[in-house]
Amino acid sequence: MTAMYDVTVIGGGPAGIAAAIAADKSGARVLLIEREARLGGILKQCIHDGFGLLRFQEKLSGPEYAYRFIHTLQQTRVEVHTLSFVTHINALSKTEDDQPLSSNSKGTTGFVVTITSAKGMEKIATQTLIFSTGCRERTARQVAIHGTRPAGVLTAGSAQYYTNILGQLPCRRCVILGSGDIGLIMARRLHLEGAEVLGVYEAKPTPSGLSRNIAQCLDDFAIPLHLNKTVTRVFGDKRLEAVEIMSVNEAMEPIAHTEERIACDGLILSVGLIPENELAERIGVPLSPLTKGPVCDQCNMTRIPGVFSCGNALQVNDLVDYVSESGEIAGRAAAVFAMGKEVHSAPRYAELCPSKDILAVTPQLLNLDSLEDRVTVFFRVREECSSVCVRFMLEHSDRQIEIFSRKYPHLRPPEMERVILNLKNSTLSEHTRIMITVEKARSS
Repeated sequence: MTAMYDVTVIGGGPAGIAAAIAADKSGARVLLIEREARLGGILKQCIHDGFGLLRFQEKLSGPEYAYRFIHTLQQTRVEVHTLSFVTHINALSKTEDDQPLSSNSKGTTGFVVTITSAKGMEKIATQTLIFSTGCRERTARQVAIHGTRPAGVLTAGSAQYYTNILGQLPCRRCVILGSGDIGLIMARRLHLEGAEVLGVYEAKPTPSGLSRNIAQCLDDFAIPLHLNKTVTRVFGDKRLEAVEIMSVNEAMEPIAHTEERIACDGLILSVGLIPENELAERIGVPLSPLTKGPVCDQCNMTRIPGVFSCGNALQVNDLVDYVSESGEIAGRAAAVFAMGKEVHSAPRYAELCPSKDILAVTPQLLNLDSLEDRVTVFFRVREECSSVCVRFMLEHSDRQIEIFSRKYPHLRPPEMERVILNLKNSTLSEHTRIMITVEKARSS
């Protein structure tokens, strides 16, 4: 064992950097591990503005936003390992022997992390882990597009990397499938670089991206948006020659005899993001079927004590400001846990229970042993709705008590909502349920 750390952060994107800074400020000895040569994650290639509106009250590009945090990180004692990969994580027992990791492990005092880099393989010991591994894009094979595998079929992130980092235009005449934010941004970017963007096609009846991106990326450049339509087939051998477009029904199934063939040399996919939790799953961290990220409490600690998650690994965010906030919450909590300021016994939980109208909510649990008066909760609705009231109800055996309610003129699934619950006078006990509902707002 070469070194012992209080907190080890895996992933050097905006969440990981924020977590490392927060843990260092709390007095912990911190190691930050990043697989790429430079910190910043996906922000390095996001040269468009719109970052930092909440945190800095100004429009920044992705690299500018990342630099502010990297500059702060450089003033700390955080040890940074780039071009380094985590290959194994085991439990560190009281006898300092590597043990298979389990949420039921007894006598565990931390974790052993095996890292591979240009220096070779090394093992470090750490009291806590923070997973800030980001998310990955769905591919053509994950959305059932038939045909061959010609060049010219790219995820939006790959197209962005070619254009913004390598300075190469990946196509001249393209179709974009999916109206997620990165797809909308790449529609504008490719148009500005001289490519002909034939249209953005979305299988859902409503766009998947933020309203501001629809206006600034499509409307401002007269790029058409086609709803209830999807790409079902690609044509071409070595290079993409055309795509087949079909209309879809309410179940998003292709409608017969609606085929349309469009000649193009590029298909850009913006069909969703999936939290990257391969390492977390490997050590037995339970995942939420709603968020696809770990089940966490209000401190972003998973069901395995000492293991935390943040950023897009926890849930896919639409604003980087929320990603950084998530990292700070995890960093502070991990430092407190590592330095023994928190009781390490089996935690007692209250549960947040969303109704069928809520697509996802974090945290899913409230740890009663480390509960503060104010708790930040993020949620998304399942379907677009107007004039609604969101309520948080504390469920007792004989009654329900409202602890929070807010009226919203409009809610959309792509746009995450953030609320702060005041639990100062709430009576919470183990197995308490907090119900989250969306109701039609009453006219005053």
